Amino acid sequence: MSVQVLLKQIPKVDRVLGWPEIAPLLEQFPRSELLRAIRTCLDRFREQLITGDSQSAPEPHLIVAVVRDELSRRKRMNLQPVINGTGVVIHTNLGRSPLASLAEEAIHSVSQGYSNLEYNLANGDRGGRTTHVEGLIRELTGAEVALVVNNNAAAVMLALSTLAVNREVIVSRGELVEIGGSFRIPDVMRHSGATLVEVGATNRTHVSDYHAALSDSTALLLKVHASNFAIVGFTAEVTLDELVIIGRERGIPVMFDAGSGCLVDLTPHGIRGEPTVSQLLAQGADIVTFSGDKLLGGPQAGIIAGRRDLLEPMKRHPLMRAFRADKLSLAALEATLRLYRDEYLALREVPTLRMLTMTRDELSRWAGLIIRRLKRLIPAEVMFYKQKGESSAGGGSVPLLQLPTTLIEIRIQDVSPSQIEAALRRAATPVIGRIHQNRFLLDVRTIADRDILALTASIREAVTALTRKDQ
Repeated sequence: MSVQVLLKQIPKVDRVLGWPEIAPLLEQFPRSELLRAIRTCLDRFREQLITGDSQSAPEPHLIVAVVRDELSRRKRMNLQPVINGTGVVIHTNLGRSPLASLAEEAIHSVSQGYSNLEYNLANGDRGGRTTHVEGLIRELTGAEVALVVNNNAAAVMLALSTLAVNREVIVSRGELVEIGGSFRIPDVMRHSGATLVEVGATNRTHVSDYHAALSDSTALLLKVHASNFAIVGFTAEVTLDELVIIGRERGIPVMFDAGSGCLVDLTPHGIRGEPTVSQLLAQGADIVTFSGDKLLGGPQAGIIAGRRDLLEPMKRHPLMRAFRADKLSLAALEATLRLYRDEYLALREVPTLRMLTMTRDELSRWAGLIIRRLKRLIPAEVMFYKQKGESSAGGGSVPLLQLPTTLIEIRIQDVSPSQIEAALRRAATPVIGRIHQNRFLLDVRTIADRDILALTASIREAVTALTRKDQ
């Protein structure tokens, strides 16, 4: 049968609209929305016939099912919750760090009405929007002054634009990193108005390299923490202590871009190589910039902590308004920072820290509990198996860290791992896992207790979709 004949068999929009199976949808959706969904689906069927992806015209029941799916898809928010079964704790593509319950409550409270965002309740006059968190940052880091902007790239840009415009900033070649999304330190520096002076080689930089590059135009010595990469082998770097000595000798400020931003010493939990902000400042760094939504476990934010004489001019810089954080981010950041007043509370209540510090035994028990819950409600043809594996920190943090974890393998008879992955990814609550050695796996490290009901529903939905497709 020719394509033209098959195309003529596809019903018109008005005819589909009059089908009895479509009538109930008119009670749930506006007529214009239903018409748009029908047109979209019929156009999709036509395209499949033209391209050869389909060899027959769709049956009415299939058209109705696809229209229902299209309406559900259109109703669903584009930005929506997903279940992270990848084991990557700070997953940039999945929104980085999930917030603590206290931060969620703070966002809800502030978003419901007005707030004292820029109002001084004590004096009844205008206040500063970041004063709500500055005191907490000073308390937790030991900094003289702190600022908050919308992300760490903005923090670096603001610092350089304020302190080094038309002047030189010295950086090791081994630290000219790409932050993410193709944003690179040299690009940020160029747009800030500062002049980049590269020293050393990619793998080896020495104190003498910095001394040789110093000039009357040098405004800053910048050190960038290797938070999203590692150079191993024949390497050498100038430490912060050594850089501080150079800076003190020549009266040049030292700026440290910490990237992921750690407020708690994670060494006792087997996570090494991430200095805390307070340690960096105590070592003599004059300015430290870091993120709020990585190891800190809060909302997206860029934080600048350091010397008063260096940070006060940043508050008055025109870019400060362009880079300022919104009220919801500030509310979540304040709530998160308050948890850090008690280190043990932070480790328990900040999801990122809790997931990173879970032990192998805890994860094994958690996997067993998840499997038992799922088996009670999932069809028998779905099988679950515990496997050993490894998680990663992600989000440009601790790049070489591999954490022992427990994985749940999901098997469905006569269904491939890629089909399971696709079906779960398209569920009402998408489930994102990983395929390794032809097995579909969920890492329980990044699955929270609050996810279990939705996870169960998504697996049931995926099984139904896969079964329907097979039929």
